[in-house]
Amino acid sequence: MKIAVFPGSFDPFTLGHLEVLKSSLKIFDKVIVAVGHNASKGGFFPTDIKVQIAKDAVAGIENVEVCSFSGLTVDFCIEQGAKFIVRGMRTTTDFELERAISQANKRMRPSILTVFIPSSHEYSFISSTVVRDVLVNGGKATDFIPKNVDINKYLKMIEP
Repeated sequence: MKIAVFPGSFDPFTLGHLEVLKSSLKIFDKVIVAVGHNASKGGFFPTDIKVQIAKDAVAGIENVEVCSFSGLTVDFCIEQGAKFIVRGMRTTTDFELERAISQANKRMRPSILTVFIPSSHEYSFISSTVVRDVLVNGGKATDFIPKNVDINKYLKMIEP
């Protein structure tokens, strides 16, 4: 069974993430959406809510698991029995960063291969940063996130 880990902050999970995930399922038997938790970094949504948003986003899609992790992605891959890391790419800037990360991962765990999946033109401008900016400024983010995610429900959970 070919298992891949699709790691990220997913703060929040976007249509671009969903597209990369669906593309990766054409290659792999199972994909684990791994929501990274970094205690030293703040986030817009807490990790548990990011996991739930991702679960809502992928509801009904077979062979997908969503969970959180901390530490090195390659170590998480070993724990999960995954030999592949999936990374989405929107721009050439993404490529440079992702290439460096994949080379570091390859050095640490040569048995794990990183696979880059480019987003389509339709979603290449969508990033979690753009979505967060829309949300923070009271805009309508529904055009950027999967339809089965009720983002307003999650916004209410983090309001002071």
